[in-house]
Amino acid sequence: MQFDSNGFTEFSSCEQAGWSHGGKYLWWRLFQLRHLFSRSNTHVSSSILSIQVAYEYTKRRSEFGKQCRFSDGETTLLESILPTDAHDDSYVQRNPTVTGVDTTPHYSETEVNTERVVMKNTSMQHTEGGWPKDVDFTEQSDVKRFRKKVEKDEDYQYAMKTLVPRVQRCMRQNNTVNIYEEYFDGTETDHCSEPPIAKGLAVFRDPSQVTRAATSVNWHPEGSNNGKLAVSYAVLNFQDERLSSPNLPASSYIWDITNSNKPIVELVPSSPLCCLRYNPKSSDTLVGGSYNGTISYYDLRKQPNGPTGKCQPAECSVVERSHHDPVSDVFWVSSKTGHQCVSVSTDGQMLWWDTRKLEEPIDSLILATDAKGGGMTLGGSSLEYNTEAGPTKFLVGTEQGIVMSLNMRNKKTNNGITVFDTGSGKHHGPIPSIQRNPTHTKYFMTVGDWTARVWTEDLKTPIITTRYHNSYLTGGCWSPTRAGVFYVTRSDGVVDIWDISHNQNEVAYSHKVSDTALSSISVEGNTQGGGKLVAVGDANGTVSMLEVCDSLAQPQQNEKSAINAMLERETKREKNLEVREREIKRAKAQEVERKRREEEGDENNSNDKESEAMHELEESFFSMTAAEE
Repeated sequence: MQFDSNGFTEFSSCEQAGWSHGGKYLWWRLFQLRHLFSRSNTHVSSSILSIQVAYEYTKRRSEFGKQCRFSDGETTLLESILPTDAHDDSYVQRNPTVTGVDTTPHYSETEVNTERVVMKNTSMQHTEGGWPKDVDFTEQSDVKRFRKKVEKDEDYQYAMKTLVPRVQRCMRQNNTVNIYEEYFDGTETDHCSEPPIAKGLAVFRDPSQVTRAATSVNWHPEGSNNGKLAVSYAVLNFQDERLSSPNLPASSYIWDITNSNKPIVELVPSSPLCCLRYNPKSSDTLVGGSYNGTISYYDLRKQPNGPTGKCQPAECSVVERSHHDPVSDVFWVSSKTGHQCVSVSTDGQMLWWDTRKLEEPIDSLILATDAKGGGMTLGGSSLEYNTEAGPTKFLVGTEQGIVMSLNMRNKKTNNGITVFDTGSGKHHGPIPSIQRNPTHTKYFMTVGDWTARVWTEDLKTPIITTRYHNSYLTGGCWSPTRAGVFYVTRSDGVVDIWDISHNQNEVAYSHKVSDTALSSISVEGNTQGGGKLVAVGDANGTVSMLEVCDSLAQPQQNEKSAINAMLERETKREKNLEVREREIKRAKAQEVERKRREEEGDENNSNDKESEAMHELEESFFSMTAAEE
């Protein structure tokens, strides 16, 4: 850019060129310089004042955006302040003074938990409405009079003529296609190839402040269709400090599986319940066995608030005529009235009750191995009753690990008691669970020590014994839908699921439920359906509800006959082993008898020889004496 001959350029041209304020300022400085040179009579050529307003800044692209790199270097003293007493007057010494200096950052631990959402079920009742004030819809005459009046109205007739074709078209569409049609109804799906798995659905925690164990879990007779679960809570540890506490709660609860926040019914017995069971014929009644040995009967229909809220016992037995130990288990038995039940306890008694009159038991039985008094009395730790096996048949698991079978029809023979194997076949500890197979009632399962064993009524020894688990077993039950599946609970909080139709030596699936010992288990459903929901209680009073996959719940094709054939085969095998064992014992006894007889024969022969020698000596002696005479 160059100056003109007059050394003047209009700023308007600069603005037209799009110059910024900085450019205008630079041009103004150049204009002043030109004017200075002209006043000093100094000739400056136009080439010298030819100034190009531009500056080139060059930098490599690789030097842009570099990160800072720090490295160790030599120590450098930046500043040194020597001590001085110039500012002593501004400070006051404080004695003593303790000061702690630390470069470690301070941390604090804080726990935050959201408030628990309490859900409540409410209902709404819809009543008929929309009628005019002068029409009482409960009176048929008023309703008919009002309808006749409305039907004569022209607006009503027009509205009906307009709506009828539309309604007819919708109805024809609905009749054309059945939107509720089941396309694959009746087809059976094979789930045997599906890997076994279970998932948690809900957790029901004991509302009380004192930690108690969930001693028993019992489903409503209608299963998941009703969605109710009865759970009993108690402290079963002997001489536990909690038993002497005056604040120990005695309540047990009935839960709705759709609401795990709050129980729907609170059962209030005189003593904590150790077992609780629904009446299969009347689902509104329950019976429970308490820690002090009494029996309590509950009728939810007789409560002031209906089948909700607190429920007091309708009947309760007398302590003096009840069990002397905590009730181990209780069952409803088949009767004409539907009010009879049976209980068993570790005191060695089995008592029959009528819930309409619980002042005293209607019958009793001592769990003795010999009715004549020569045997020992066993303490009952579990009980099993199934009407399909027989209305008079019972199975009892004892504290000594021995299984007892009772048939009240044969009460004249040892009180109807049959004692199973008391040798190598029995458990090494108490039997917390005993249950018949729901499909094949002749076979039953016992859970005790570290094993679960399957028995048959025809033999006194187990036909199937699982391998020894790593932890002590606390309970078990069969699957109500699959004949070859059963569940066992362990003291390390794990549930093991066995499928003997697939493998008798290994667990099919193990699921970690709790960090504490499990105390009870129950599977909903019956032989007709169900089997997917499993309720497991632990020692802290928490009940976990699991849902198993279809391969563990749905019966497989021909599974019933296959399991029956397998159990029959194992029974024959066990019988053959017993026969072989008897033959070996008989052969050993015969061998011992033969050796004894041989020894006796040798002794007789030696005696005969000695008698002959004596006879010869006598004859020679008498002949010598006769010759001397």
